[in-house]
Amino acid sequence: MAKNSNSELLGLIKQEYPEAKCELNFENNYQLIVAVILSAQCTDKRVNQITPKLFAKYPTVESLAKADISQLQEIIMPCGFFNNKSKNLISMAQDVSTKFAGEIPNNKQQLVSLAGVGEKTANVVLATAFKVPAIAVDTHVFRVSNRLGLANATTVSKTQKQLETRVNKADWINLHHALVLHGRYVCKAINPQCEKCKFAQYCKFFVKKSKNK
Repeated sequence: MAKNSNSELLGLIKQEYPEAKCELNFENNYQLIVAVILSAQCTDKRVNQITPKLFAKYPTVESLAKADISQLQEIIMPCGFFNNKSKNLISMAQDVSTKFAGEIPNNKQQLVSLAGVGEKTANVVLATAFKVPAIAVDTHVFRVSNRLGLANATTVSKTQKQLETRVNKADWINLHHALVLHGRYVCKAINPQCEKCKFAQYCKFFVKKSKNK
């Protein structure tokens, strides 16, 4: 049977991923928000292959605000959805330049006012750049948290609310990154590597699979 002790499970997750962090490569807040916008429906690995050329051509938010959209599209094409992403990146950069004096805002309301920045992206930026406690629920966090019983929800928003209620605020940032890493490398959507999972005893998916053997 899967155990119900969230505190015990959370302790194990922290022990397994004590220094979990974002795998996107960035050197400043501008580079981070660009990388996170590009990562929508794209792997961090692919984004990291593209951003060196992107930041070499557009090293500042002001230079991105003045970018030629066709040249930007050519660079970010491998990320997918490059038409929308290029428009959003230029619009985001223009608003940051004109409305926020060239500085990426550290306020969620201001962040989500930017093109290409929804709540998930805003939470990643807040947590990673400014160390503001936030849980960004991407596909990995949604899958893993519900499999492990940290949440029991059918939507991203409900999953986020449940995690925020059930997890100490001081642990939100680490938990987000830990669940992303665990989902990316162990608890995969297809063919999860349950034999490698340190948390299998808590997992509804694993318990169900074991009963069906």
